Amino acid sequence: MPNFCAALNCSRNSTHSVLAFFRFPRDPERCKKWVENCSRSDLKDKAPDHLNKYHRLCARHFEPNLITKTSPFRTVLKDNAIPTIFENPSLKRSNNEKENDAPEAKKSKSDSQSEATKDDTEATTKEISESKNGDQADSSPQVIDEETLNKEFLKSLFDVVVMMGTQNIPLHGHSDKEPRSKSFTPSNFQALLEYRINAGDEFLRKKFEGSSVNLEHCSSTQLQQMLEVIENSVREDLLAEVKEGRFFSLVLDNLVEIGGESHLPLFIRFVDKTNCLREEFFGFLLFEGDVEAITERLIAEVTDKCGLDMQYCRGQAYLCSGVSAMKVKAVVARIAELHPLAVLTPCSSCSLNICLANTMTFTGVHLVMSTLKKLDVFFSKSQLLQNQLESAISIYYQGHEEKANVLKEACYSKWTEQHDTFEVAVDLLESLLLCMDSIHDNEDHKWSDEVAHNAFVISEALADFEFVMTLVVLKNTLSFSRAFGKNLQGQTNEVFFASSSLTAVLHSLNEVYENIEVYHEFWFEEAVNLAAALEIPVKVPRLYFRKRPTSGEEIQPETYYKEQVTIPVVSHVIKELSDLFSENHLKALKSLSLVPAIMGQLKFNTAEETSADIYKDDLLNPDTFPAELHCWKIKWKHGTKDVVLPSTIYETLQLSDVKFFPNVCALLKVLYNLPVFALTNDKCSTAKQRLKTYLEDTPVHHRNKSMALFFINCAIKYDLDSMVEKYLKMYPDSEPSENQD
Repeated sequence: MPNFCAALNCSRNSTHSVLAFFRFPRDPERCKKWVENCSRSDLKDKAPDHLNKYHRLCARHFEPNLITKTSPFRTVLKDNAIPTIFENPSLKRSNNEKENDAPEAKKSKSDSQSEATKDDTEATTKEISESKNGDQADSSPQVIDEETLNKEFLKSLFDVVVMMGTQNIPLHGHSDKEPRSKSFTPSNFQALLEYRINAGDEFLRKKFEGSSVNLEHCSSTQLQQMLEVIENSVREDLLAEVKEGRFFSLVLDNLVEIGGESHLPLFIRFVDKTNCLREEFFGFLLFEGDVEAITERLIAEVTDKCGLDMQYCRGQAYLCSGVSAMKVKAVVARIAELHPLAVLTPCSSCSLNICLANTMTFTGVHLVMSTLKKLDVFFSKSQLLQNQLESAISIYYQGHEEKANVLKEACYSKWTEQHDTFEVAVDLLESLLLCMDSIHDNEDHKWSDEVAHNAFVISEALADFEFVMTLVVLKNTLSFSRAFGKNLQGQTNEVFFASSSLTAVLHSLNEVYENIEVYHEFWFEEAVNLAAALEIPVKVPRLYFRKRPTSGEEIQPETYYKEQVTIPVVSHVIKELSDLFSENHLKALKSLSLVPAIMGQLKFNTAEETSADIYKDDLLNPDTFPAELHCWKIKWKHGTKDVVLPSTIYETLQLSDVKFFPNVCALLKVLYNLPVFALTNDKCSTAKQRLKTYLEDTPVHHRNKSMALFFINCAIKYDLDSMVEKYLKMYPDSEPSENQD
């Protein structure tokens, strides 16, 4: 909507003129002088804030030396500007009286207006011409619809912010190094607004021209308010199906740094209307304070911000590593105490053995895991580097082409994240060290200094006996859980039968622990032989001697690594597996016998009632569950000749007649929420990949929690009108642009 001049007898507006329009100042004394000079007695009782928000004076009422044009679209007043150029009111009234008395007066008035228009045209080169009838100035001033103008202005701002978020454009400029002040407006945001003005956004243009000071289009405070509104809109749309289905699980990812603070990325798993298992990103959690504080913050995030009920949380998983993993595990355990059905499970996106190793805080394990990550990054940068590794494998495995081909194929399959990572690492160790040394030597100047340096750093780690010994211990210890973990990431029937094999896994590990002396002797000998082949000296880590005072007794490497690596690793794996597979978790996995294919494998001799008892309150009608379960078994036992039984929860839920078994359907949906199950398809698992892309592509100082949320959930359809209404409701007293004098 246009701006209208508030001066008496001045009919100029921004639709028919490109003159600048200035807000009334909020300073009471200056505002009073403006009101007096413009001869508007009806405005004397209005507060300065009201006048500043709803009334303007055009540039024609100010001396030229009080006006400065700072850009093609920016005209500002000096701080002490007072309007002094106004028409004589008495003369105007006299002309009006003459107009009523005689027709000749109308002609005289028309001539007078034409002269005034001519003067305006000479004074401002961009003034729009009067209408042909010459009575444009006589038309009565229109009602100023400031509300509509503000809404359209806000809509333009929201549109730009959403676009920047979905395209991962940082809010602030790439060259900005100074700390942001209260009035700082990100330069990228400012530049896109100016581009939009040039492209023809009239609402932005009018708002920009009508401001009376040289401020940006949108203050940092208002921008933060807008980000909050968009965040709420994204979550509302994202979690609508979660609220409808009630049940969900939480997944906590690795720590990330945003704004100089550590945050936990939060994902939610749920079964949508099409019975697909989805995983969506819904925000970051500040990882600061003790366990109790973080737990309260997480629950508040889920309940207050997302509007979900933690009573319906059925599963939890975390992907953190190192020291932070222990703290996150304590948070998850605390939530499980408050909500026992929110069972801790492994996450389907991470192999069990990698998950177990990541949660260890031992120095040697940290060295191994960090080196594996460096290797993954190093070889992913260039195919030439991958080719160099293949050449090293061919050299080392001469005469063993079959083994060499297996290792080469493994190098293309994310081998650092697989169930057999540590077995492959041991087999590749000689080839890796040969490859790194060759790249570091760089005799033919084939590699850049950066690549050569990175190769040197990795080779130093690989040539450390602590790395070799820890790698061998991890390989042998986690070999007992390798098949078990692989089944957990398999089909539904494999997950079911894996739950029954946990006892055997723990029994084997406990046997190792009870005979640790014997097992450690074999493992140490294996590590020594591997080190000898690589010409790596067997020694105690230098850090050990720096931490321990000289006692006069020299500790032997075999004794040191038994106490500091073998025993801690074995005991940690036993404890972690016991914690991951609690009684409630195992009961949930045994309830998978409801899946028809598993029922068939068990010859329909199952006891789901006992295992499903923990979910009794989640059923639609618990009293009828036994009878319904009997009918469910009969249906698949006698009515499915030559029919392939559904083998997954998803396939079972897609059956047209599953709706006639409401309790079975409800229980399967609850189970499907658990993080241990693989997502339905790739379309349901894009959130983690988009988070990874955002973190890789966005420098730390450019990261923004809100913008990350928009980028990761870019598929959501944004309703700009709804956002504007929410903004005005949340901040009714906030001016869309703080262009105040």
